[in-house]
This record gives sequence, structure tokens and C-alpha cells, in this order.
Amino acid sequence: MLPNDVPPDLTACDREPIHRLGTIQPFGFLIATTLDWLIVNASDNVEKQFGKPAAKLLGSTLNEVFDREAVHRLRNRLGQVQGTNCTERVFGLDLFGDGQLFDCAVHYSGDLAIIEAEPNQQSTTAEVASLIRSMTSRLDAESDLDAFIQQGARQMHLLIGFDRVMVYRFDKDGSGEVVAEAVRHGVAPLHGLHFPASDIPQQARALYLRNPFRFIVDVNQASVPILSLDPNGSDALDLSSSILRAVSPIHIRYLQNMGVIASLSVSIIVEGRLWGMFACHHFRPRNLPFDIRTVVELFGEMFSLRLENRERKIIAAKQALARSTGVRLLTSFADDASLLTDADRLMTILNDIIPCDGVAVKVGDRIAASGVAPAVEDVPAITRRLHALTRDAMFVTDHLIAHLPEACTSDSNAAGLIAIPITTEPGDYVMLFRRERIRSVTWAGNPGEAMKSDASASSLSPRSSFAAWREEVRHRSNPFTANEQKSAETLRVAIIEIVLKLAGEAGTERQRALQQQEMLIAELNHRVRNILTLISALMWQSRHGADNDAGTAVLESRILALARAHDQITRYNWAPANLRTMVEGHADQYSGACRFQIEGEPALLAPTAYATLALVLHELFTNSCKYGAISASGRVEIDWCLDRDGGLTINWSEHGGPASAIERRQGLGTTIIERLIPHDLGGTASLWFEISGVRARFGIPPKFVGTLGSEQPGTILATLPHTDEPPVALKIDGSVLLVEDNFLIANHADGLLTRAGINNVVIAASVADAFEKMRACSPSVAILDFSLRDANSLPVADRLLENGIPFLFATGYGEQLRLPERLAHVPVLQKPYGDAALISALHAVTRKD
Repeated sequence: MLPNDVPPDLTACDREPIHRLGTIQPFGFLIATTLDWLIVNASDNVEKQFGKPAAKLLGSTLNEVFDREAVHRLRNRLGQVQGTNCTERVFGLDLFGDGQLFDCAVHYSGDLAIIEAEPNQQSTTAEVASLIRSMTSRLDAESDLDAFIQQGARQMHLLIGFDRVMVYRFDKDGSGEVVAEAVRHGVAPLHGLHFPASDIPQQARALYLRNPFRFIVDVNQASVPILSLDPNGSDALDLSSSILRAVSPIHIRYLQNMGVIASLSVSIIVEGRLWGMFACHHFRPRNLPFDIRTVVELFGEMFSLRLENRERKIIAAKQALARSTGVRLLTSFADDASLLTDADRLMTILNDIIPCDGVAVKVGDRIAASGVAPAVEDVPAITRRLHALTRDAMFVTDHLIAHLPEACTSDSNAAGLIAIPITTEPGDYVMLFRRERIRSVTWAGNPGEAMKSDASASSLSPRSSFAAWREEVRHRSNPFTANEQKSAETLRVAIIEIVLKLAGEAGTERQRALQQQEMLIAELNHRVRNILTLISALMWQSRHGADNDAGTAVLESRILALARAHDQITRYNWAPANLRTMVEGHADQYSGACRFQIEGEPALLAPTAYATLALVLHELFTNSCKYGAISASGRVEIDWCLDRDGGLTINWSEHGGPASAIERRQGLGTTIIERLIPHDLGGTASLWFEISGVRARFGIPPKFVGTLGSEQPGTILATLPHTDEPPVALKIDGSVLLVEDNFLIANHADGLLTRAGINNVVIAASVADAFEKMRACSPSVAILDFSLRDANSLPVADRLLENGIPFLFATGYGEQLRLPERLAHVPVLQKPYGDAALISALHAVTRKD
């Protein structure tokens, strides 16, 4: 244990800066230059080649230390470097003009050119192209994928002569398995063993993608520090693409614990992801010639390309089978429309491409199940949970009990699931189940002890035992492979086509389209309302302590006016809306303050014009209430008529207002009245301030005007209207539960309630949070936002209904919201809302008649 009994941080390996260790391996030397060839970094072992210490080399130019011809070749090769992860090589280069040859690698690290060099070794390797051709031809001769991978290990072993060559494949969780191996006689095999993800930390896996080749000559050799003109320069030097990059101390101890002295790794990259690697171990120091290492790296690339090609062919074959199965489904459906809900036959057909032990299907009210699958009566609850988890995306797991324990009954023994959504309706799925497969996984050592604290230091140390350690895995099925998941996506298209056939004639299709439109409009309505509520909340929270309360209140009233117009537009499914409804709605806001005379023939306004005119009328009503006829005992006449060309003329006349009303007030309200309709609609607007009162006339172009038909949209919910009337007196004994997942909106509502004298407000952000708060203190009344982050508040509503606690919904969905029949009586307060509307709504649900 670390000092003070602090447990070790097992994620420390993932944060180790293995690419910025500031040291290199000693089998070569390194110098770094600026773009004008000034040497700013040099490894401490350059004195052996340069004849002077590294510190004195710093600040020199490349021409001062290397032969002119060598510098010319290095510059040319650096000019061929493309990208940050590219490395170029120069073989047999006479760096000093003395006949001693070096093999060099050059790349860029930020704004620095990195030159690494090591003495040239004479290898007996055949010409590179012939060697690679020979090795890849043996790969191509293997028809089976497993044999292909094993042949790759064998060819690598023959090429480099290491004691052990493994092909190590990564799992999706970062752990890995030795899937092929070639070893020297007498070396204990590791084939089939699993290694935990911590053996190759995240940043190491990322580095293997950037630099696919890694070579360690001798883990017992001391690393060579890199000196720099900048005191912090060596530690800051990024050696991700370096050949000589030193080894992490933790990795050195890991290899030493395995008895490994030299190692070589070559990444296997398939479709841009780290599929695995060739992991090569030797139990003695081993320095391969540079040209051999180049062949190794090239072979790794050729192996990766061929593996990717083979996997693509396998996927293509599976997808072709999936498509043919889809055709078979369609053909079978033509003869028997009940196929989709015949689980036995469906499992027989689908089992060819996605092996499974059970099938369950839900399409609308039709449900069927067969084999290792939940009971039919349990399927609706499972599909509702699936919809909540995935929002109609495909769901795949081999550990079903961790996600859907209700699907794992003793009767079904299901442990794996691939759920394919098959319609646009939530909860319609074809579900393929797999039974539990109890199996043993053999690890190279106990994975729970992959990292442990070092008793002698406050650090982590890799485990020392790699003996086979067996773990029994329960409650899991055979996993669904990537190929099977892609086949499921292909099948989904065919199944959806079948479902569309089940939808019936064109009339049914049109009805489905209308339902989809309503859903989209409801979602739009919900989002717009939430945005408007959020704006209102921000204004309310910003105005306390400021001097512009009146201005903020005016702006808030304009937002509420737009929200009311938006309500009316969405009630008509974004079609033209009734003009009289708008005018009378505005008049109702001031019904206690004056009399109105409203006349006009039936007319409809397009949504754009409807919202624009709503804001103009709001300004007229507000100004009249403050300064004009409504502020006194006067009256207002509003009339409109259709013009010959189909346009609309609207007249506003005030009578009996105060004399001050003739003074022209220039402000935002007046600007909106005079300019909004001409600017937004291309119409006309005139405003007169006369002794008798304010008079206005507006012209709406024909393209925004329609005649009123027979459409009379009914109220779907017990919706509570907006109101600007003073709040009624309200006294609540106990607490108010407020379920709202937006903090600012919740804080706004809390402030409104506090100002009304309700001090005990309990806020919850989710269903689980609401249940927890209800257990802590039973509320007297509740306000529920319908749509929460990952679910809706119906479970909370049912619990409140069960306990007899009154509640209302406060939501942005408005009249498009469809509540279950059991909740049809519950009032709905539309967002955004103000003080009076909220308090009145609470009064409506808490009063006792």
C-alpha cells in the first residue's frame, strides 16, 4: 500500500508520457535541428561518433558536424517526409566522410527535424522485393482466416529469428488474446491466453496507431539522456515517431518479469483501427539490422492490407447472405402475411446468418416469441425499456442481465440479445436471443493483479506472474460479431419493407405520414417552448438588483405573446390559423379592463404572418392598456376585410382614450407596429395618433391569406391557458415537487413559487431522483416536465396518481402531447409560463370543490 494507506491509481499507466521520456536507447544516437539546420537537441552518446561532448555540439549547424554530401542526402530525404507520422530512411550513409557507414531515419517532430542514426550492419538478406513477395505469397496460399494469421506468425518468426512471435488481437475493451504463435523449441507457448487491457495502456495503443513499429534491443541497457539548448527541451521533445525512443520504466519491469530481454512489435491496422499486433519476444539481447527491420515493417503493412481484404470479403459474403435472406423473407411474405409474427419460421430463416436460440417479435399489438426468449406477456415491457435505452437504434449485448434483467428469466435462460428496430413506431422490434454460455477464459496471470503498488516506492509495478489463470464467465452468451451486426442492419431494411406492406393501402400510409408530421411538430413545439422558457428564465434571474425591471417585463411579455401565437399555429399542425382566434385571444388578456368590438369575415393566416401579426397586436394592446383607450374607460374597434386581390386589410381604432395618447411615442413598440409587417411580409402599416385615439391600418399580402374552411381543432388535453391576471391566493401545506431536467428552468420556477409564498420546493431532475425525493418527503402537489433527458415522467405521474397526490404537467409539447387515457384528466401548463399562470394552475389542481 502507498503511504497513508492510499490505494494505487490503476489508471496511472494510461497517463504515463511514454512519448516524452527525454531519453533514447543506446544502439544509436539522435540529434534534432531547427528548420534552418541549427542543432538544438543531441543524445548524450554522440561523443563516440563526433569526438566531442553533446553539450558542445548544441548550437552548431548540420554542415559543421556532417559531411556535405551526407547533409545533402539527409535534406533531400527530409523533403520527402509527408505528414507528422511519416519516417524516411537512408541506408549506408557516410555521415563524417571517413568511410564509416550509418543507417539513418528522419522525421519531423513539430518544428524540429529529427535525425536518428546507428552503425550500418551488413545483413545477408535477399533483395527486399523478392523477400516480401515470397512471404506474402505464402500468406495468399492460405484459404482459411485462422491459417492465414498463423502463417503470418510463422513468416515473421522465420524472418527475425526471435524466440517467440505472437499475433495478438485486441478486444473491444482493450484486452487481448494471443490468436497465433510461432516459438523456438523449448519456449512455453502463450497461444490462447488472454491479457488485460492494462498490459498495453490506452496511450500505448494510440501510439501504436501513429508509429506501427517498435524495437527494443536490450531492456537492461541504461537509457541515454537527450541534451537540449532549452533546459526543458528534451522532456518536451515528442518522440512518437522515433525508432530509438526509450522504454517506459513500467514496461521494462513488465518485460523483465516475463524474462524478455529484446522485443519487437508491429501494428496490425485494419480500416484505420488497431486490430492487433505482431508481438515478438527474445530472451537475449538482439539488434536486427536496419534493413531487416524495414522488411519487417513492410511485411506488417502487407499483412494488414491482406487481412483487411479477407475480412471485407467475409463481411461482403455475410451481407450478400443477409440480402438473399431478406429476399426470401419478402417472397415468403407474399405467400403468407403472418410470417413476420411467426417466430418459429422467422428463427429458422434468420438463423442462417445470425445464429440464435430464440426470437421475439413485436409489431404494433402483435407479439410472438419462440425458443430461448421471454414470455409473450413480458415482451412489451422489454421493448419499452429498449426504446428508452436506444431511442430506436439497434441494441447489441452479450451480457443481457446488465441491461435488461427483466428479459433474463430462469425459463428463457437468455444472456445475449440483438434487437433490431423495424418501424418508425417506438417499441417495434425483432429480437434475437442467445442462451448463456458458461465458459472459461484463460488469462496470462490474474487480471485483477495486472498492476499493483510497489512496496518499496510510491509507484505502480506490473505483475510478476504470467501463469495460466482460469476465470469462469457466467451470464454471458457468445458475442454477436461485427459481421453479424452488419448483417442485422442489412436485414433491417428487408424487414422494414415487410412492415410497410403490413401498413396497408395508401390511405393508411397517408395517416402514418400525418402521425409522423404531428410527432415532428410536437418535437419542434417542445424545443421552441423550452428555448422560450429558458430565455424567460434567464431574464427573470438577471433582473433582480437591476434598474431595468420594467424593460425586462416588457420583453418577457413579448416572448409570452410569441409563445401564445406558436400554440395556435401548432394546434393547426403548422397550417394557416384562424385570425379571429388570435384577436379574441389577445382581447381576453384584457377582458376586465375595457370593451372590444371585433368584426371581420372568416380568414386564415399563414404561420409566418400569424406570428408577425401576433407581435404587432400585442404591442397595440399593451400600449392601449398603458397609454390609450384601455387605460381609461374607452373602447377599441378591430375589424378586417378581404381585398379584391385576396389580401387582407386590418383596422384598429381607439375611442375615449386620454389626451396624452395623441403624443407620438417613439420606442421599440412603435417601431414593431410600423415596420414589422412591411419588413417581414412585404405588406403595409400606417399609424396615426389622433385626438379621438390611436388608429392603425395594416395590409397583409394575398400569399399569406386564406379563407376559413371547416377545420375546428378540438382541445386534446386539459390545457391550462396563459394568463397575465394577478395570481390567485394560494396556500399549500407541505412541499411542492418540481420535476424538471433543465436547471435554469427549474430555478426560474422555484423563484416564481418562492415569490408567491411557497417556500418548500423540492426539485428533481430525473425519474429516479423524483422517486428518491418522494420517499424522503411526500409532496402535497407536483409539477412534472413531461420529457426528461433519457425518459419521460409518466412513471412519476403514475406513482402520484396511485398515492392520490394532485399534479400537473408543465411542458413544451402543448396540444400535440398524447397522454394515456388514465392521465387524460391531468391539466397541462404550456411553457413558457409566468407567475400568474403557474400559481393559477396550482390553484386549479389543489382546490377542493
